[in-house]
Amino acid sequence: MSALATSLQITRDAERAIEFIELARPEQRNAMSLRMVEELRQALDTAGRDGIRAIVLRGQGGHFCAGGDVQDMMSARQAATTAGSAPYIQMNRSFGHLLQEAQSCPAVLIVVLEGAVLGGGMGLVAISDVALAHKDAQFGLPETRLGLLPAQIAPFLRARIGASATRRLALLGLRFDAAQALQLGLIHSVCPDAQTLQSALTQTLADVQRCAPEANRQTKRLLRAMDSDLSPYLDQAAELFAAAVQGEEGQEGGMAFLQKRLPRWAQERGA
Repeated sequence: MSALATSLQITRDAERAIEFIELARPEQRNAMSLRMVEELRQALDTAGRDGIRAIVLRGQGGHFCAGGDVQDMMSARQAATTAGSAPYIQMNRSFGHLLQEAQSCPAVLIVVLEGAVLGGGMGLVAISDVALAHKDAQFGLPETRLGLLPAQIAPFLRARIGASATRRLALLGLRFDAAQALQLGLIHSVCPDAQTLQSALTQTLADVQRCAPEANRQTKRLLRAMDSDLSPYLDQAAELFAAAVQGEEGQEGGMAFLQKRLPRWAQERGA
């Protein structure tokens, strides 16, 4: 199968019922644009309906995903001058829908992690079934350092690594390496080089093939039944995100990011 869209590269191994999806914005370290979010939602839905057994999600250009696209936020800021908070709410909640739908996908979702795994990239890891990482991968939740909130990510990360670890990462805006991610339970394997990472993926796909397809689908369904409905929380979280990004801190954080400088609150405290 050829690429469905410019922000994703999709190929399918029909014989083994495996779909390979690459985030294809390497010049932006595969930052999540609204277009990419919608295309990924469509790709996962199609794969699920087509009976795909395993989905491999990774990024091009040596990075998995560097989080949300700042350019999209700037476009939403322009739209918000006439439409109020609605553009920010829609943009943020759309990513939450992606995480909910990806978590509900009947296929085994495997993420292969290299380079930047930040913000929204962490959200994708949190809902994956298997997470394999290169030892040099760098993880983090930078939102609060930008005056923003990890609004749609937080509940999925909390379910993955627990409340205590999530609070520390989110409230300090920390970055950490693959060894720490393994210790936290965020990922399942750390590989010393690209060849070993590929071998780990090959073995994981072989393990999927040894499991009965319908048994796997029903097991995922059973595990999902244990989770509470996050929709009301995520709806409210999108509104809080919109308020943050339109507030003084969010505007200063966005400008600091674009200008590659520390925001005022970090400068004032000598951070």
